Amino acid sequence: MFYRENGQFKTSYRSDQQIFPILQDRWAMLGLLVVAFVLVPLFATDYVYLALLIPFIILSLAALGLNLLVGYCGQISLGSAAFMATGAYIAYNVIIRLPGTPLVVAMIIGGLAAMLAGLIFGIPSLRIKGLYLAVATLAAQFFSDWVFARVGWFTNYAPSGNVSVPPLTAFGLPIIEPWQKYLFCLTVVLVLGILAKNLVRGHIGRSWMAIRDMDVAAEVIGIRPMYAKLTAFAVSSFYIGVAGAMWGFIHLGSWEPLAFDITRSLNLLFMIIIGGMGSIMGSFFGAAFIVILPVLINQVPQALGIPISVATATHLEFMIFGALIVFFLIVEPHGLARLWSTFKEKLRLWPFPH
Repeated sequence: MFYRENGQFKTSYRSDQQIFPILQDRWAMLGLLVVAFVLVPLFATDYVYLALLIPFIILSLAALGLNLLVGYCGQISLGSAAFMATGAYIAYNVIIRLPGTPLVVAMIIGGLAAMLAGLIFGIPSLRIKGLYLAVATLAAQFFSDWVFARVGWFTNYAPSGNVSVPPLTAFGLPIIEPWQKYLFCLTVVLVLGILAKNLVRGHIGRSWMAIRDMDVAAEVIGIRPMYAKLTAFAVSSFYIGVAGAMWGFIHLGSWEPLAFDITRSLNLLFMIIIGGMGSIMGSFFGAAFIVILPVLINQVPQALGIPISVATATHLEFMIFGALIVFFLIVEPHGLARLWSTFKEKLRLWPFPH
């Protein structure tokens, strides 16, 4: 009875087209932002920041980028980690070779480099689709693994192949403590998330969804497949590249090419399958699930007094991931986001059946 839009009249086009048309949703989102920006920094510990919150936020951005391509445009991609690596290494070289470059500028340049790489590897989508396109994007993964491990320029000719970032600052403020890293990542993801939400509601997002549903019919009604597919690859790769720069600079601090291997690409794909393809919220649900599940598998048995080895926990993690992917593909292909949407619809009707 509390989740109703009765009496909430739209008196302008702007109010009719807002992201959250229901007042309760706007208040809930405002409360969530207050919790994220005010309460969490007051009470969270360093372990919560480093093991849960920061990885969740960064992977949410990467999953959001992949969801724009796979969920909204229907173009299968298995090379997401390659674009994350591109963003991380290019941003690293900008910081190293141009001292004094702001971190945000370096991340944007890394994202633009990943966008260029996405455009190059997205060209095959103009001719092929489905499994063949997935294999073509998988080539980007193998190519990036080889380039960043063999070409010394990307690692500043480090003998070990590892790179380490210098102390970070943004807008004159240091990003050293875990709570500072958390607030920086949260701000970036909030800005890019709002941009993505408005993008998919506009002309470009609708053209992506038309291509996803039926590309031949979309072309008949005047949508250019080349423009729609390449813009999807470009925007998706930019988001993933920025997430890769944040993953390397903020979360890892020091990394090697194996930090962006094919396992990372598959994890991102699992996130949008479990969270919900074609949903902005689903990207966050999937990232939260993937980040929290390994922690629960390791912590809950110990809290209950059940000894479990690291190898067993790893095997359980893979088994649960696989079972859930099969479950969601069969029972609810739209993932956790669809379950959340169904719950909200039922809440709007409660306690009346119709």
